Amino acid sequence: MFGLLDGLKLGAGIAAGLLLYHLYAIAIGYPSAAREARAGYVILAEKTAAEAKATEMERQRNAAAQATEEHRKRLEAAQASEQFAKDTLETEIKSYELQLSQKNRQCVLDRGDVDFLLRH
Repeated sequence: MFGLLDGLKLGAGIAAGLLLYHLYAIAIGYPSAAREARAGYVILAEKTAAEAKATEMERQRNAAAQATEEHRKRLEAAQASEQFAKDTLETEIKSYELQLSQKNRQCVLDRGDVDFLLRH
């Protein structure tokens, strides 16, 4: 049936075929390795995207907290300024009333009149 020479030809053909497949696979990349690499890349890309999203959310949370703190500080400063202005006004009114009383005069304005003048 088969002789020794036929067996060598068959073995050489198989070896040549495997060599050609190996060269082809190296040239375009092993399909199974490419699938594994893509699967790993997808997982890595999803992980990276999730980390970026978490980082962005944390940045926004920190920015919102900082903005809230700055707003609270401005509100406190505005309230303190308003209170200082009211106290200064009351002091000026009392000082003026004291000056009038020392000259035996009297201010006939009541609190409603003062508020009206302050609004306009």
